[in-house]
Amino acid sequence: MLMKTSAQSLTEQLAARFAERVRHRLLAPGARLPSVRQCAQQHGVSPSTVVAAYDQLLAQGLIVARKNRGFFVRDAQPPRAHGAAVEAPARMAGPLPGQPARGGDAPISAATLIRGMFHKVSQKPQPGMGVFPPDWMESTFMPAAVRKVTGTRSLQEFSLQYGEPLGDGGLRRLLAQKLSTLNIHTSAEHIITTVGATHALDIVSRTLLRTGDPVMVEEPGWAVEFARLSALGMRILPVPRGPDGPDLAVMARYCEVHQPKLYVSVSVFHNPTGYCLSPGSAHRLLQLANQHGFHIVEDDTYSHIAPEHATRLSALDGLQRTIYVSGFAKILAPNWRIGYMAAPQALVEPLLDTKLLTTLTTPALLEKALALCIEQGQLRRHAERIRTRLDAARARSIKLALAAGCRFAAEPVGLFGWVDTGVDTDALAQRMLDEGYLIAPGALFHAARAPSTLMRINFATTQDAAFWRVFSRLTRAA
Repeated sequence: MLMKTSAQSLTEQLAARFAERVRHRLLAPGARLPSVRQCAQQHGVSPSTVVAAYDQLLAQGLIVARKNRGFFVRDAQPPRAHGAAVEAPARMAGPLPGQPARGGDAPISAATLIRGMFHKVSQKPQPGMGVFPPDWMESTFMPAAVRKVTGTRSLQEFSLQYGEPLGDGGLRRLLAQKLSTLNIHTSAEHIITTVGATHALDIVSRTLLRTGDPVMVEEPGWAVEFARLSALGMRILPVPRGPDGPDLAVMARYCEVHQPKLYVSVSVFHNPTGYCLSPGSAHRLLQLANQHGFHIVEDDTYSHIAPEHATRLSALDGLQRTIYVSGFAKILAPNWRIGYMAAPQALVEPLLDTKLLTTLTTPALLEKALALCIEQGQLRRHAERIRTRLDAARARSIKLALAAGCRFAAEPVGLFGWVDTGVDTDALAQRMLDEGYLIAPGALFHAARAPSTLMRINFATTQDAAFWRVFSRLTRAA
């Protein structure tokens, strides 16, 4: 809150608050600031204080004024030679039946959530984050594994030379065994380790696609995937995702008109809805892929908290047209950045070439430490504890959300809840930032952003009644 007793004036405090958000990209380039009247009401100050604060931001070059439209964050895009911005708008490759028109400027971007992981909005649990709280992942077995594989001899043996191009052989053999429990049968020679699951998705995109190629992506879907593909210059074909799977009629039309080469899917515990693919939908989807010749990259990031018997395209397809992607950041240690993919034999070498061109090899020491955690059963037991804890947290969060007047737009399972708040969550997001909370508004999960009353919550970080009290107060005010 703004403090009248502070050494800074109210104008300076308000300007500093907006300046910090702009610099840390918590307000994205192009985002509209609240009107003078709205801002004055929200912060309990006079309109003249807001005008003075906005004047300071204008003088600092952080915002621009547009006649009869308001104040906007300056869009300081880098020259194209230096690469596209992370939150470049998605390039749509054709109209979608029922697709809403693109709405106004939205304050929360894909990069905002990413930067929120590094620049803490506050010390409060953050409902918009996509990972478990740090204290959930604390362990003694991980440091022990690192110490064991970083003895003097091992350190010299593995650090003073490049690792295996495909990744540590021991880890890949264990991953092949792990995949067999999911009925995905492959060998270590068809598995490539990566610097996290996102890196694996990027390798697939760079290998199979060229600038301007259309790619089908689920909607609602992972905001970072929309932004990443757009930054690579791809044309995004949003496919509506329902409880059983993607809208196959829309996909069939895309195949006839655009001939896409790739479909990106989260079959199990879909982000943000939590949906799981049904067997019937999976079979029809694979038939469509075979008929039209596109590949499917199956992102199974949440495999460690998901049931083994859940339907996975890679299991049904036998890794013919599918590429399986997963990682360990969600369950073990976000900073270890170990991911992997299992690919059809014909794609292993092209994918490996792309990996070598982007990162050379991956860190063998951490891969060996991870292999030790898997081999000794420590990762499995750790995942079981996380699942038990998540079940309890989810039950508490559901009760609090319902009591706060929310409705679940999808069955609450997995890590995330897809919640209908009844108010514009883009506007709510900025009000929640004032209270120290970063939320994930529904518009963020659509390729063509439009106002939404939905938001994604993390069950692990929304079991605190304090958050829901603030949420209730602000939604009532809205």
